[in-house]
Amino acid sequence: MNRSAFVLQEMGLSPLWRPRGEPDVPSSPEPQAAAVAETAALTTVATPPRAAAVASTAQAAKPATMEVNDVAPQAKQPDTLPIQDWDSLHAQVAACQRCELAKTRHNVVVGRGKPTARLLIIGEAPGEQEDRQGLPFVGKAGQLLENMLAAAGINSEQDVYICNVVKCRPPGNRNPAPAEIASCAGYLQWQINTIQPDLIVALGRFAAHTLLNSQAPISTLRKQLHHAHGHPVLVTFHPAYLLRSPGEKAKAWQDWHQVKCQLAG
Repeated sequence: MNRSAFVLQEMGLSPLWRPRGEPDVPSSPEPQAAAVAETAALTTVATPPRAAAVASTAQAAKPATMEVNDVAPQAKQPDTLPIQDWDSLHAQVAACQRCELAKTRHNVVVGRGKPTARLLIIGEAPGEQEDRQGLPFVGKAGQLLENMLAAAGINSEQDVYICNVVKCRPPGNRNPAPAEIASCAGYLQWQINTIQPDLIVALGRFAAHTLLNSQAPISTLRKQLHHAHGHPVLVTFHPAYLLRSPGEKAKAWQDWHQVKCQLAG
């Protein structure tokens, strides 16, 4: 048994997913939260094109394309931060007092992975283990994410950078507030502009709504190729949601198969 098949079996997705005749049933909605559209959008900054651009050849395995406005006219734009390099980013986030989360955090969580990654994965906010270790996706949700990447044949050490919309843990793992998302927007925008990924994957509702400036449910945003902030964006479930709703793992595998196809060109 090869590694991909073994990992899929561990995820509860064996035998391998194959297309079904019946239409996809919208997933159960994730927990309700305060609307974040007013402050969630990020500014679009012109950046030089990456040498290896994502191919747009039409394939049946690829999702349909939806264009998304980078910034809604009414959206608040993040402050321009004087960040020179990655060390400067880490130092500024570590000293940040821009919102109330600075009072309760143990560690800031900037990100992990290759600064030249082809795939940028953006989640919601750090959890308890992430807050303690200062790294994103290191708990059970992180292990499931690693399994899904391995199953899709994506090298997480070479091809991936992982971060969150919010860099500090909200107390009790509550949903991040609009003001907290806005306070971190400049940091996230700098990461996107600097990495210049071939593809961004938004994990869960908050990441999708922040990047796309949309309040549409995950069931609507999935399986479509969006464009925002100068990059193609795919949306899928947050691994923490899959741990609570294991029956949705088959749909998540469809999404990661699309990620694999998009990166393959």
